[in-house]
Amino acid sequence: MPMSQTQTEAYVLTRPARQMSGLIFASPHSGRDYSPDFLRQVALDRSTIRSSEDAFVDRLFDSAPGLGAPILVARAPRAFVDLNRSADELDPGVIEGIFRAPHNPRISSGLGVIPRVVAGGRAIYRGKLSLAEAEARLGRFWHPYHQALAALVEETRAQFGEAVLIDCHSMPHEAIEAHTRPGQPRPEVVLGDRYGATAGREVMDRIEAAFAGAGLRVGRNTPFAGAYVAQAYGRPSRGVHVVQVEIDRALYMDEVRVEPLPGFEGFRELISGVVAELVQPPGVALAAE
Repeated sequence: MPMSQTQTEAYVLTRPARQMSGLIFASPHSGRDYSPDFLRQVALDRSTIRSSEDAFVDRLFDSAPGLGAPILVARAPRAFVDLNRSADELDPGVIEGIFRAPHNPRISSGLGVIPRVVAGGRAIYRGKLSLAEAEARLGRFWHPYHQALAALVEETRAQFGEAVLIDCHSMPHEAIEAHTRPGQPRPEVVLGDRYGATAGREVMDRIEAAFAGAGLRVGRNTPFAGAYVAQAYGRPSRGVHVVQVEIDRALYMDEVRVEPLPGFEGFRELISGVVAELVQPPGVALAAE
């Protein structure tokens, strides 16, 4: 299916020639444009700074436009600015001029909109950033991404009567192990809808069935129930549903080297099958790209 692409410094939006349903895909944490200026600021090596990145998630879902659904992909890395946080989640521990922060466990743990740490609690910077720099990052990357996402959601809802946003993420394997009871099978995919607040039950059931039908073990809301994107956009009563999808990184990548595993393409094809199952309206057969 032909497609069109819009590229800015903040995101890449790829659309099908004809959108087939109310499905939208977005990847806010797979950005990997690490500028030399940013790398000079950080106290971590190139591999460690990438440990919070949802590496290659955009590639896992990149079949969406060819199957009839748009996909919005962030370009800035999560360690630089976190697009799955509110713009006001500013951390006084890393930004000068912020003297009080609201009680917020994400800020307290160093995972505000301008993160203080990467995975494992490792500090990103040697000192603090100026408030002007933090605001510049929000202006250049956070606001354009969310303006594009909000427009895409509203346009889709207007066209199809509903919008279903699949917010695509990956989770460290160790995070699943830590939240799984001994002897219990670990989920390979965790779907988050804030315990029913951001998506209707039928939507969640359909998404779970698509992943389970591909042979993946699926859990709901534990340990990841959805963050800012789900909270801000999910309005089932208005026909806007948001489901955060977390995929176990060990299924497709070497987490230490931040490299795809040899079986990456096979897993990507499996995810493409899930995407096709979700995008194709009943009774409509689409040719894959």
